[in-house]
Amino acid sequence: MSHGSNVQTASLALIAPIRLRLRPALPVADFLVGLIRLPVTTFQLPVIFDLGATFAFALTGALAGLKRGYDIVGVFFLALVSSIGGGLIRDGVFIPATTPTPLLTDARYIEVIIAATVVCAIFGRRIKHFRRAIAIIDALGLGAYATFGTQKALFAGLAIPAAVLVGVINAAGGGLLRDLITREEPLVFKPGQFYALAALAGSVLFVFFVTQLQLTPTHAAVGAIGLTFVFRILSITLNWRTTSVSELTEPNSKSQRPPESET
Repeated sequence: MSHGSNVQTASLALIAPIRLRLRPALPVADFLVGLIRLPVTTFQLPVIFDLGATFAFALTGALAGLKRGYDIVGVFFLALVSSIGGGLIRDGVFIPATTPTPLLTDARYIEVIIAATVVCAIFGRRIKHFRRAIAIIDALGLGAYATFGTQKALFAGLAIPAAVLVGVINAAGGGLLRDLITREEPLVFKPGQFYALAALAGSVLFVFFVTQLQLTPTHAAVGAIGLTFVFRILSITLNWRTTSVSELTEPNSKSQRPPESET
């Protein structure tokens, strides 16, 4: 999972070649942009949403630490990597800057993660009663961080395929780091409900809206987030699942599917 930073408007010049003209926004996207007062020239995550999503993702990581019997330090670090791990990979590996990432210079991110750790430590597994609310926030955050990561990569001059990859890692990289730290096979690699694929859809849709429909970045992001949210929620509700490659190439083979895998 991962997160926003204020992007300079001048950076738009980096993606000017792929955005020749801006067409009028879609009516629904235009209404939503005006409703929450987002800038049109660049897509920026509202602070309240960004911190709220960080808190929700941190809760999932803290719960994973609780389930494994970790102490408060272990629970905190799983909450940390689950919530901002994707953003740290984005800013530390793919788009290194001369200044530290806002995820570490803005104290609110760490404070929110600490709060999620404390809440999890106090209420324990009773937090699972709010799993539906967490799933909704997660679905919104998945699309938001995928599109934001893609936009930031395009601003940095990365090619479109690489920018899409950064968007997916920005959205789903936290869960990958969590599994690696706990020495488990990453859930995103296993057959399961669409997760990384939903993030991929969000990144691709954002690029398509900007390059082909020539929408502004913010309107493109609103459309991509909305469609990704619907896709993710439908995959949960209808239990849409991926299939292992071995089952496709060898129909008679049987592979076990972990019940909570997400791809």
